[in-house]
Formats: sequence, C-alpha cells, structure tokens
Amino acid sequence: MELHVRYEGDDDPEKCSARKLARFDLADLHRATRSTPPGIVLNPFADRALSPADRPTAGDGARHARLVALDCSWETAEREAFDLEGVHRSLPFLVAGNPVNYGTAFQLNTVEAFAGALCILGERDHAERILSKFSWGHTFLELNEEPLARYADCADSSDVVAVQDDYLAEE
Repeated sequence: MELHVRYEGDDDPEKCSARKLARFDLADLHRATRSTPPGIVLNPFADRALSPADRPTAGDGARHARLVALDCSWETAEREAFDLEGVHRSLPFLVAGNPVNYGTAFQLNTVEAFAGALCILGERDHAERILSKFSWGHTFLELNEEPLARYADCADSSDVVAVQDDYLAEE
C-alpha cells in the first residue's frame, strides 16, 4: 500500500516522522493539496472509523491502495486542513508510543497513524517495516497490541466503534 503525506512543515523537522519516512523512501511528501493523490485519508474529523472493510480490493484501483495523512502540528490541526480528495476515515482509540506524546490517546504522529491504519487493514508487516526506522516504533505496537488485533478482526466501521467504546468505557 502506498503512503502519501500532505506535508505542512510546521513542526520540528528533527522530530518529524513523515520526513524520516520520506528519507527512507517509505512515503511520498506533497507540499500542496492539489499534488496529493486521492486515497484513504486518515482524518480525525471523519464521520466513519477505518475498518477492515476499507481494505483495497482488486477492483478498487490505485485510489484505495493509498493511505494519505496530513502531517501538521496538533496545535494547527483543524477540520479544513483535511480537505483532501479521497475516502475519509478516522482512526479508533490508539495510544501514542512516540516520546513527544507517549501514552496520550488519539495524539499519534504520522508514522503511528500509518502503522495503526496498516494493522487494521491487515498489513501488519508493512506497519512493522515503517516503525522499524524509529527507536520507539516497537513501543507503539506493544502499547496497542490488543486494540489493533481486535480492530483488525472487525467486519466494518460500526464494529470498530463498538470495540473502541469498550476501551473508552475503561478509561
């Protein structure tokens, strides 16, 4: 699955996971919305949760074989910033494993968002490959092992939301 990033460049370049993915040719950065190809847009404001039902199939074409993320500072992330072409899906409850937001729910960096999405879509090997470039990458998978496995077993978005609700009720 291709990984594409609409890159805002408004955070610390030394800590930017999207830039690191691009350096290793694991994701393509796009500086403009117009140049960002359509795909499954990881959007925290989306009405539907990502689920295994969003997995690309042979008849979907390239559009569904891409994950698209917006890389911007959480302080500037607004609904309008996610105005990208494609199918918009939110990620369910996951906890950050990166040193900046460690242990914070729903505050993933770009590589964590991609890795979570890949796991839900049944591409755990791809998730492990991109996280292997970060010393803390394994931590994200360890912290989220159970929810990621449960989300990956869901049939559709409503099942994912039900699993998420179980986790949120425990919080």
